[in-house]
Amino acid sequence: MPCWKTAAVASLALLVLGGSAGAGGTPPWSEKVLGAPLDLEAVAQLPMQERIMVLRDHGERLFIGKFLVEEGAGRPMATQAIIPTKRRRPVHLRFQRLAGLDASSCSSCHHEPVVGGGASFTANVFVSEGFESADFDTIDPQFSNERGSPALQGAGLIELLAREMTADLQSLRDTALEQARHSGAAVTAGLETKGVSFGSITAHPGGGLDLSGIEGIDADLVLRPFSQKGVFGSLRQFTVNALNHHHGIQAIERFGTAWTGTPDFDEDGIGDEIGAADVTALVVWQATLAAPSRKQDLPDAWQQAATRGESLFAESGCASCHIPALPLKSAVFRDPGPIETAGTLREADVEAPLEIDLAALDFVKALPRDADGNILVPLFGDLKRHRIADVQDPTLGNELLGQRFVDRDVFLTAELWGAGSTAPYGHRADLTSLDEVIRAHAGDARTARKAYEALPDEDREAIIAFLRSLEIAQ
Repeated sequence: MPCWKTAAVASLALLVLGGSAGAGGTPPWSEKVLGAPLDLEAVAQLPMQERIMVLRDHGERLFIGKFLVEEGAGRPMATQAIIPTKRRRPVHLRFQRLAGLDASSCSSCHHEPVVGGGASFTANVFVSEGFESADFDTIDPQFSNERGSPALQGAGLIELLAREMTADLQSLRDTALEQARHSGAAVTAGLETKGVSFGSITAHPGGGLDLSGIEGIDADLVLRPFSQKGVFGSLRQFTVNALNHHHGIQAIERFGTAWTGTPDFDEDGIGDEIGAADVTALVVWQATLAAPSRKQDLPDAWQQAATRGESLFAESGCASCHIPALPLKSAVFRDPGPIETAGTLREADVEAPLEIDLAALDFVKALPRDADGNILVPLFGDLKRHRIADVQDPTLGNELLGQRFVDRDVFLTAELWGAGSTAPYGHRADLTSLDEVIRAHAGDARTARKAYEALPDEDREAIIAFLRSLEIAQ
């Protein structure tokens, strides 16, 4: 074990209040997951490698641990809703596959092919529109959308790309407004960042904005790269939502006294269930998961097919949305981030965000850089929403509910960098092969789909060989 890792593990015992090997001073055989949280001020003073190791060790324990009733698992009088919302009536079953609880640990639904990955159809979840009144006891699609579990590998780089792209787009908007005020005439600005176009915006001299030209993003120009609809802007939002939805573990920053007037909003007898430091550890663990890569030591026949398939993938138009790589200027991940929303810890709530430099991690060091020194993140995506279904083929629009005002046939472009490890496919995890999900593309993707279908068998096989070479390493 490297000396810095040994030091980090030793530091962990000192930084956890109680200083014991168990959570919060409990014996090492304890079943408890939650205990005394990390002292984040002390963690922030550690060298970067040790800081990452301490947070990752703590976050992984929280991610794979199975939460207990006596530490807050369950929400008898709270729904899965993003906005703290009471149930209409108490539930008689703690666990159920509908509005939850549906899992005792994060890794229950994120474990294939490794912890942090996705899962098969058996781990599907049911999500409501999301904001409030998310209480239902039927699989009728009028009340919920059934979703597969996405893999989290590379999530930190995804969030950093989204942050930079959001800053670029909002800067373009602000510049257009300033130009319109000074010129006295309307100014139309293209909304393009990192080679991805999000349409255009028109600023008027009086400060008004014409938003009708915006494409694939909300009107506030904030990229929200998480969930299949692209509605969560950060891993912290995603984590706070998931803790409540799937486990009934309620974060103080959203369900505590400051927001709800009580430390025990879900009325399970346990107050202040999980604090900001533990949420940060979970966020950092997810943010530092290694990005997917390419299979090594492929047989010659597979390597030759994959090389040809990558060219055909681009020629067919697939790479217009599944962009092979996006440039990232800075790998410094701050938590809380710059675009957190109400009910999630924000930068203004802390003296200074905790910083983690992902460039210290081996998988980031291995990524290529462009001529300007930007890290090329090989996500095969564009972080943009697209209409992916239509009347002719509604397969990938197989939902009745919108989510956060996103049309039901509009979804975020799936990042394909782990495609060889993430079967089955589709938002419901019910399409068994890459060929099947490609043939289900419609709407904005119909032209690329038709180009794929027009190829001879051996060329389609080459594209599949390429996609199956993109893997989550085990």
